[in-house]
Amino acid sequence: MIVDKDFKIAEVDSRIYGSFIEHVGRAVYGGIYEPTHSTADALGFRGDVKQLIQQLQVPIIRYPGGNFVSGYNWEDGVGPVEDRPKRLELAWRALEPNYVGTNEFIKWAKDIGSEVMMAVNLGTRGIDAARDLLEYCNHPGGTYWSDLRIKHGYKEPHKIKTWCLGNEMDGPWQIGQKTADEYGRIAYETAKVMRLVDPDIQLVSCGSSSTAMPTFPEWEATTLSHTYEVTDFVSLHQYYGNRDGDSANYLARTMDMEHFIHTVISTCDYIKAKKRSKKTMNLSFDEWNVWYHSNDQDKKIDPWSVGPPQLEDNYNFEDALLVGSMLITLLRHADRVKMACLAQLVNVIAPIMTEEGGKAWKQTIFYPYLHTSIYGRGTSLLPIVDSPKYDAQDYTDVPYLDSAVVYNEQQEEVTIFALNRNLTESLNLTCDIRSFEDYQLVEHLVLEHEDLKAVNTALEEKVKPHSKGASEIKDGYVSASLAKASWNVIRLKKIRK
Repeated sequence: MIVDKDFKIAEVDSRIYGSFIEHVGRAVYGGIYEPTHSTADALGFRGDVKQLIQQLQVPIIRYPGGNFVSGYNWEDGVGPVEDRPKRLELAWRALEPNYVGTNEFIKWAKDIGSEVMMAVNLGTRGIDAARDLLEYCNHPGGTYWSDLRIKHGYKEPHKIKTWCLGNEMDGPWQIGQKTADEYGRIAYETAKVMRLVDPDIQLVSCGSSSTAMPTFPEWEATTLSHTYEVTDFVSLHQYYGNRDGDSANYLARTMDMEHFIHTVISTCDYIKAKKRSKKTMNLSFDEWNVWYHSNDQDKKIDPWSVGPPQLEDNYNFEDALLVGSMLITLLRHADRVKMACLAQLVNVIAPIMTEEGGKAWKQTIFYPYLHTSIYGRGTSLLPIVDSPKYDAQDYTDVPYLDSAVVYNEQQEEVTIFALNRNLTESLNLTCDIRSFEDYQLVEHLVLEHEDLKAVNTALEEKVKPHSKGASEIKDGYVSASLAKASWNVIRLKKIRK
């Protein structure tokens, strides 16, 4: 590998380390919110969960969905809690008590140091509900909706900057599914009106629900032909799983993620050229993760309960490796991917799990997310890599070494994120860093385990990182041994003489 400070991709927008909380399963009720828990605050939010999220330094959290938002009346979740209606929540077939709504969530997010990426309902609702919610949240006062917020106890406007125009509107599972032209028109008109209410907001247009959608990427081309000039981002969603147990093929799935990103960028740039626009559309990868472990158990859950244990994937070690590879992929596309949300944050396909009345604990995927969020701030550099490759069932020429490099010029630090996909042998890495004079090794973190299927539980954390990685620097080169099937974080810092 060659790493040079002049091989710049782009500044990393911290929002690529965002996450997602939807009103589904135990994400809210029994996750972030449990009034009877010993650590709960005055609003009922768990303090132990807050502490774990703060460790991750999550800059932005998407809310309230997800599929949930396409049937959600935001007015149900504001005002006195005792007056709020209970609703049949049709997206996940649960009972929504509306104990937590817009104001409570925004206050909670601010308490943990996160911004909110708010989604509006373009399934069962549209322009009016979106503009009213924006006025409620962002207008200072003197109008019906802003004064109602003040009456509800929130004098200062929330100043929500980022808004999603619906969710996965191409999906047949979506309440209020739309054709590309139908969505493009309603999204355009909604965006136009929302910008009249608050010109400073940023808007996300719905992209395809995944690369597997039969309308991908025609959906992007058609919808953006409507929304290109009034939105700032187009969304991408993608989940991966290892249903057939082929770990080598599983760890190569980020090749598909690369293709997804490249295709969406190409489509955006085609519309830019077609419209002769001077504007470049950026990407919001606002749902991504591993999701497949809980599919069968979710079919057995009875409907119409509050906070049922839905989508509770128990992640293993190889899942953590793939999550690390997905984060590496996002970093390598920092020039166009400006926001991303690990879906989701607590209990629901999440890095953090909770026991009702008990403890909160870290899943295996917590660690690559933690490492990149903390050490992946700065400028993403383009590493020149010569790696041995392998062929998998669905992919050819898969590099054993998957890597990204971030240079924090202000802190005079360089971080090399390196994943060894080889399941049986270590990799000897030689990295040319001669453009970084007087940099020394600070730490070599490693996440490894003999068992790819090893999991963490509330009782035992089998999969956790150590700082005993085998690395050294000599004459401007880093030499490192990357253990088989391992996630590595090699941290360098300039030493002042």
